Amino acid sequence: MKNYSAIFLLAMLSSCASIRKHNEQRASCIPPEQLKEDIDYAYLKLQQMHPQLYWYIPKQELDHKFDSLKQTINEPLTPLQFYFKLQPVIAGIREGHLSLRIPRKKFTKKEIKKLEHKTGLFSRFEYYINDDHLYIIQNRDSIENIQPGTEILSINHIPAAEYIQKYRRLISSDGYNTTFQSYFLKDLFFNFYTAEHGLSDRATIETLYKDEKKTITLRRELKSDTDLEKDKEMKKRTPEKKMNDYVAASNSYNRSFKFLDKDSTIAYIKVKSFSREYSDEFYKKTFLKIKNAKSPYLIIDVRNNYGGSLYEINNLYSYLASEPFTLIKPSQVTSRDIPLRTNYFRKSTPLEYAFKSIAYPSYFFAQAFSTYKKDGKVFYKMKADKPTKPNKEAFRGKVFVLINGGSFSASSIITAKLKNDKRAILVGEETGGANDGTVAGFYSYQKLPNSEIKFPIGLLLVQPNINFSDSKKGVVPDVIINESMQDIIDKKDPQLEWIKSEIAVEKENKDL
Repeated sequence: MKNYSAIFLLAMLSSCASIRKHNEQRASCIPPEQLKEDIDYAYLKLQQMHPQLYWYIPKQELDHKFDSLKQTINEPLTPLQFYFKLQPVIAGIREGHLSLRIPRKKFTKKEIKKLEHKTGLFSRFEYYINDDHLYIIQNRDSIENIQPGTEILSINHIPAAEYIQKYRRLISSDGYNTTFQSYFLKDLFFNFYTAEHGLSDRATIETLYKDEKKTITLRRELKSDTDLEKDKEMKKRTPEKKMNDYVAASNSYNRSFKFLDKDSTIAYIKVKSFSREYSDEFYKKTFLKIKNAKSPYLIIDVRNNYGGSLYEINNLYSYLASEPFTLIKPSQVTSRDIPLRTNYFRKSTPLEYAFKSIAYPSYFFAQAFSTYKKDGKVFYKMKADKPTKPNKEAFRGKVFVLINGGSFSASSIITAKLKNDKRAILVGEETGGANDGTVAGFYSYQKLPNSEIKFPIGLLLVQPNINFSDSKKGVVPDVIINESMQDIIDKKDPQLEWIKSEIAVEKENKDL
């Protein structure tokens, strides 16, 4: 027991020292020469590892961007200041998965526990961004009686428009898509803001609602015992929560299912994230219910779904297919040793590290033989690029899929495949992810040597098994219907309502 106590104490001290060292490094200024070394390092790693680096930008133009950036570095910068200079160049590559990790302050367990006992400052609202305007569209706790539709004009006396313009340059979609940024930026806006300004206990915002301006002070408050008990309850994992992939942070489910009418003719599946966790059980039970109900219509909603597991979307497609299908084309990598550059021991606890060390030889050989060469290119072996049989409970009726600018990555892969195969009618907005695929799959987690900024690089070129559009844009819906901020506030859903109306007309015609 004494040995275990000593190990625990040593781990605690090591963790505290690591956090202190990280925060000191984050606050330090790095000489220009070293920052330029980091720029060269980042570009070199991209050239070595990224399988489609010049998909949306010519090499000459990207060379110029990196060279121009180096010319602007003429004084020492903190890692955070450097991030705001380098990330716009990375975003200019137009690969939505490709992004530096913002260098944040780290917190000790004691500091984290203290924050958990307080309410959020900005996280208690839902937001909407249109052009350079930031709006509150939901006020969950009725703070200061702020009404949905209220515009935030400034935060601590700095115009919100300045932040939007600054942060927008940090985000890119795949290719020349125009719908993704506003969705992703509203979710990341205050991540960027708190990285810059820290987690303060109060903030002053100037608002505008119905031509009336107000100055409001937001404050973190101590949570009541009831709220803390509720938080604890939300974290418990019941069988239902597991199957529907419950997310305590948002008090919502990643997957949900219901019938939209009394006679169960319209089945509705909402997937917020293809997390894979317990997805087999969810789809098995859901499609059995649909089959037993003999529902002729199915709506799959992947709006605001940023993607996730290829395994899950391949499994989902098997419930929609009538014959064997291949979801994706063979996935290209830059070299045969690429699968071994995935940071196997990343984020391992000492115990996990010990177990991983034992398993490493098996992992090494599996990865070493996971590639093959064809026509002078190297490909990674994937289950999703092999023929898959339809599931025995596969749905045979009519399928509608709801998409918008927040449908990204795996959401775009499956919707591009569904559209190409004419298996579904897509309704909504152009997806945020590209129609012709993306670069992701798994990552090599690089760290810039001097600024120590983390730089994950996607290693797989993942493309749906379709006839490519070469549009360099997202998946375009068959029926384009946009959703306004007022629709969201009024809880109206014009995209879903269009589908329900279309089904109603079709059912009427069948009855004639």
